[in-house]
Amino acid sequence: MVFPAKYSELNALELSDEARRILTRIIRVSFPHPQFPDGPYERMTEKIIEASEESRWFRMALIQGLATLDTLTDEHFLDLPEDRAITALKRIADLEFFAFIRRTVVLNLYDDPEVHTALGYEGESYSKGGYVNRGFNDLAWLPEPRIEECTEPAPQIGPLPYKVASCTPAEGFEPVGNLLKDTGIIQEGRTR
Repeated sequence: MVFPAKYSELNALELSDEARRILTRIIRVSFPHPQFPDGPYERMTEKIIEASEESRWFRMALIQGLATLDTLTDEHFLDLPEDRAITALKRIADLEFFAFIRRTVVLNLYDDPEVHTALGYEGESYSKGGYVNRGFNDLAWLPEPRIEECTEPAPQIGPLPYKVASCTPAEGFEPVGNLLKDTGIIQEGRTR
C-alpha cells in the first residue's frame, strides 16, 4: 500500500510533461541506440503510461519514482550527462517501478516498425516467398563462405583399438544376451 507522500505532487495520479520527458530519458539511457529516432522511445513512454493505468498503486509508484529520481543527484536528471545518468539509474535498478519500465521496453521496443527500419530488419519473409530467394545471403557483414570442396586428404587416425566386423554376422549367430545382467524390473525407484 502506498501512503500519502509529504509533497502533494507525489500523490498525483497523472504524469506531468516533465515526468514524461524523464521517463523517455530513462528509456533512452537504458537502451542507447544512437541510430534510433525519438519516436520509438516516446511510444515506449506512452506504452508504460498505458500499462500503469491498470493499477492505481503502480501508477502512484511510477509517478513517485520519477519524481524522486532527481533526489539522487545534485542536478536535474534531464540535464545529467550520459555517464552520470547511468550511475543514477544503477542506484534504482532494483526498484519495482524501474523493473517494470525495463521489462516493458525489452518486450516492446524492438517490435516497433521504426526500430526495424533503423536496424535493417525487413520483416517476416513467409508472405514474400521465404528467405531462400530473398535475402538469404545478403549479410554484408559476414565474410563470403568457402564454396569449393576441400582437396586436402583426410588424415589417417590409425588402427582402431578393437576389431570391426567386415560384414553382418552369418546365420546361426547368437545375439549377446543381457550384458549388464539386470532383471529390468524397477522396484521402489531402483533397478536390480
